[in-house]
Amino acid sequence: MGRVTQRRKVHKYVLDGSPQALEFPVRHREDVLAVEEPLEIRIGSLSFSVTMRTPGNDFDLVAGFLVSEGVIWNPEQLVSLRFCAGEDEDGVQTFNVVEAQLRPDVVRPDTGRNVYTSSSCGICGTDSIEAVHKSSHFSPAADPLMVPVATLASLPDQLREAQAVFDVTGGVHAAGLFRIADDGSAELLCLREDVGRHNAVDKVVGWALREGLLPLRGTVLQVSGRASFELVQKAALAGIPVLAAVSAPSSLAVELAEASGMTLAGFSRGTSLNVYAGARRVGVPAPTAG
Repeated sequence: MGRVTQRRKVHKYVLDGSPQALEFPVRHREDVLAVEEPLEIRIGSLSFSVTMRTPGNDFDLVAGFLVSEGVIWNPEQLVSLRFCAGEDEDGVQTFNVVEAQLRPDVVRPDTGRNVYTSSSCGICGTDSIEAVHKSSHFSPAADPLMVPVATLASLPDQLREAQAVFDVTGGVHAAGLFRIADDGSAELLCLREDVGRHNAVDKVVGWALREGLLPLRGTVLQVSGRASFELVQKAALAGIPVLAAVSAPSSLAVELAEASGMTLAGFSRGTSLNVYAGARRVGVPAPTAG
């Protein structure tokens, strides 16, 4: 998997009381880790942000990050993306700097703020619902999508089956974009994995922008982990009507989903889920006559 994963020697201790554990209390072996490296995002020649991410799909990540920042919302506004020169101590190209060229009429963000985004943090600096609404060019509120509850509950398993990097590392988040058909079935359009859950979402949104698919009407964004404010924000700015998470949402995430007209589900575990906002989009089978 190239720079996505890295092998490291580890000391493994087995404490399960088995004969094998008693005979070999310490085993020397290799483990596979998910790579985490910094990516500097430049707009023109000016540095805009540094984010910690898993290398791969970096152009999607940058495009999605710019959508999440409210800078762009149309692929024509993004003129080009390219890797800039950058070398490690051995003189090897790192591919850790991406420069985005925007169309001249696009309002440039404040590139002097030098936003640092860790792999556990989303959009640092946009922390109010009002600010999100000012940045949004798409509204999920009018999206008529209906999702059968059984389909919605099945998405975490479909997401998990497609997680190739998680299979070998156990150390990355995933975001999957599903198109819901008229018959209620779900088609996986795009899946991205990253050490940062917000990066995984940005990579999905950036892919959709570059494919000319925004706004993402009629779709569900399924994420591994919890539904935080920044993930709801990213989905809203991309016009995604439904966000579902394996774990819990935060209170502000629910407030933003309600204010944006989104459907927000949490604790989606295959046989059950909680809907915290926008339950009108979740289709429940009619009870059978007794």
